[in-house]
Amino acid sequence: MSSQGDPPAPDSAELRRPSPGQTLGAMWLYTVLRFGLFLALWGLLWLARVPGLLAATIALVLSIPLSYILLRKQRARLAANLEARVTARQAHRHDLDSQLAGEQNPPPEDAARPARPKRRSGRSAQQ
Repeated sequence: MSSQGDPPAPDSAELRRPSPGQTLGAMWLYTVLRFGLFLALWGLLWLARVPGLLAATIALVLSIPLSYILLRKQRARLAANLEARVTARQAHRHDLDSQLAGEQNPPPEDAARPARPKRRSGRSAQQ
């Protein structure tokens, strides 16, 4: 039972998969930090007595490359979360495809489930 050379089990990919809340949290953090950087630049330009629309335009142009440099860790964390979720979803889809192709036995609870009738659209049911 040495697990040093064995590949990881399919279930271990599910354990490392970030939850939707973690991914959304990383996305919101990155978004809020980008808006904060923009607002900080806009505020500095406003304090320097640059007119409003011109200050907003300059702040927008400056915040793009600055966020690329200053928010590298947050962007990398978001990208890693998204990549892990996509990889886990692809692995799960591959497992389902292989089960449907008959390579593995289907779980017994799926076989006992009756087929559900198709729903009709709401308009045709009312007429």
